Amino acid sequence: MGRLFWKFFLCILLAQLAAAVGIGGAFWLRERARSQAAELDTGPPAWIALDAAAATLRHGGLPALRGMVGELQRPQVLVLDHLGQELLGRPVPPGLAAEAKRQLASGEAARGVRRLAGPDGADYIAFVRRPARGAPPGMIEGGAPRPGMLGAGPPPGPGPGFGHRVGQVAGIVAATLASLLFAALLAWYFSRPIRALRSAFEAAAAGDLAPRFAKGGRAGDELSDLGRDFDRMSARLAALMDGQRRLLHDVSHELRSPLARLQAAVGLAHQQPDKIGSSLDRIERESMRMDKLVGELLTLSRLEASPKLTRREQLDLTELADQIAADARFEAGPCVPRIEVQAPGAVVVHGDPDLLWSALENVVRNAIRHGGSGGCVEIVLHAADGQAHVDVLDRGPGIAPAHLDAIFQPFFRSHPNNVDGHGLGLAIAQRVMAAHGGGIGAFNRDGGGLRVRLSLPLQA
Repeated sequence: MGRLFWKFFLCILLAQLAAAVGIGGAFWLRERARSQAAELDTGPPAWIALDAAAATLRHGGLPALRGMVGELQRPQVLVLDHLGQELLGRPVPPGLAAEAKRQLASGEAARGVRRLAGPDGADYIAFVRRPARGAPPGMIEGGAPRPGMLGAGPPPGPGPGFGHRVGQVAGIVAATLASLLFAALLAWYFSRPIRALRSAFEAAAAGDLAPRFAKGGRAGDELSDLGRDFDRMSARLAALMDGQRRLLHDVSHELRSPLARLQAAVGLAHQQPDKIGSSLDRIERESMRMDKLVGELLTLSRLEASPKLTRREQLDLTELADQIAADARFEAGPCVPRIEVQAPGAVVVHGDPDLLWSALENVVRNAIRHGGSGGCVEIVLHAADGQAHVDVLDRGPGIAPAHLDAIFQPFFRSHPNNVDGHGLGLAIAQRVMAAHGGGIGAFNRDGGGLRVRLSLPLQA
C-alpha cells in the first residue's frame, strides 16, 4: 500500500471516528442528564404514599413517620422539616427541594408534594422523587443504602448500571471497528485505480501505449473516466508516433530518388564532359524538386504543430480562384485541360490569404495533373447554409472508392507509377481547411472524373 492509500485511510477514519464520538457523546450526555435529573414523581403511587405519610404523622407522630419513610422502598418519600433538613438525613438535590417549595408557594394544585402538619404544630414538606434510571431498589442518591434497609438491598456485584456501561463500551468498539473497515474499503477503492494509472504511465514511459482501461469493470465515476481518457491519450500518442515514423520513412524515400538522379547526373557530367549542359539541366530540375518537397514538408509540419491561424484577413474566393486559374493557364500551355471558373459573384471569407492560396492551388494543380489532356477543369463557387463551397472538377480516371479518404494523407499516390508530385498537396489542403474551421472531401463524378469540395465559413 502506498502513501496515498494511508492518507485516504487516515482521513476517512478520522472523519468517521469524529462523527461516531460526537454522536455517541451527545447520546451519552443526554442519558446521563436524564438519569441524574431530579424530578418530582406525580403518578398515582406517589399520591398514595403522600396520603399514607400524612395519616401516619397525624395519628402516630414523628417517630411513626420516620419509621414509615425509612421502610418504604418504592416510591421514595422525602420529608423536610422547617429547617430544610431531610427527616432521615438523606441528601436532597437542591433543585428538587426548590421545585417542591415553589409549587407549595404558588398556590397551584401541587403534584407530587404535600404540606404535613405534626401533632406538635410543626410543618413538614413531603414529596416523592422520581427514581433515577438504573438505580437498584433500596439505594438513594450517591449509591448509599437507605437507612433501615441494611442487608435488604440486592447482593453486591454488577447491577443494571454496569450492564448499561458494558453496552455503551461495546457500541463504541463496534463503531470503531466498522469505521476501520469502511475506511480501509474506501481507501482501497480510491487508491486501486490510481495505482493502475501509475503502472500505465510507467508502461507508456517505456514505450508501451496499448490500451489498459477499455475493458475495466468500473463505470460511472470520475476515476474510470480518467482511465478511459488515458487510453484515448495513449492511442493518440501511438497514432502520432506511427505517423511520424511513417512520415520519416516517406521523406527518406522521396529524397532518395532525386538524390540518386543528382548523383547520376554528376557522374554523367564527369564521364561525358561534352554533355555537361544536359547534366546541369537535370541537376537543376532535381534541385528544384527537392526544394519544393522541403517547402511542402515545412508547410505541413507548421500546420500540424500549430493549427491556429496567426493571420486573418477578409478575402474574395472568386478573385482568388480567377488568379489561380490564370497562373495555371499560363504555366500549363495548350496541351492541358481547359480551366474555367464559375461563380455567382463575390464569395467573401475570413482567413489567411497565403494558406488559402496554397490549398486551392494544390487542388487545382492536382486536377490538371490527373484530368487528362483535352478535358476541362472547372472551378465552381457557391454559397449555402453559411458556408462557402469551392468545387474543383476534372474528367480524369477518378479514385477507387476505398482511397477517397486516403488521398488526404501525406505521400499517398493513387497511381504508384506516377512520379510527378510528392503526395503532399491534398494533405496540406486538408490541414489548411481544418485550421480555418472548414473541411475538404473528394467524390467520384458520374461519367468519370473527380470532384474535390473545399468548404469554409462565410464572412458575416
